[in-house]
Amino acid sequence: MGQKIIRFSDLTGRHAEDEDELVRIVVRAHPDLVGGPVAIEALAGELAEVRGLALDLVTIELHHPDAEEPETVVMTAEAFDRLATVTPMAEVLRGAERVAARPVPAQAVGAGAGRERVNYASPEHAGRPHKGRTTDAEKQLVRQHLDEINERLAAEGVRTVDLSNPEHVARYGLEELAAERGVTLG
Repeated sequence: MGQKIIRFSDLTGRHAEDEDELVRIVVRAHPDLVGGPVAIEALAGELAEVRGLALDLVTIELHHPDAEEPETVVMTAEAFDRLATVTPMAEVLRGAERVAARPVPAQAVGAGAGRERVNYASPEHAGRPHKGRTTDAEKQLVRQHLDEINERLAAEGVRTVDLSNPEHVARYGLEELAAERGVTLG
């Protein structure tokens, strides 16, 4: 008697016709991840957009005088660059004191050359500024949960989605919501 193993995507539940279609995904950091990294599988076609959703991230250490250990913070390069208000960040970094390299915590490093892949169609990332295409799923999340998303973005120190900003309205398809709230596009 023979056996047949049926494999499927952990993301969509779709059946894999051929084992070579499946891509192993190791999730190292996620707000809902408890107990360390896990491995899941998905069909290669389901991951076509992943590379385009990458963020340029900066990992910094905050060495507070009253703390024994430094605090590690990961943020977008864009947000970090905005901290330099007098001189452009590139110039600040060129003139900065060199320090000995410390290993970066595994949870702060994404796949590839220090780039972490982010799903902007998820509640924890929807509405964040990014260079990639805004998916229909992200647009829908932003439309349905704009106030909650703006609260999260403001708490993170990231720009909020502004109904009076024509670029934001167009990017997220917020025309109806802006009209409902009586917002005039500026």
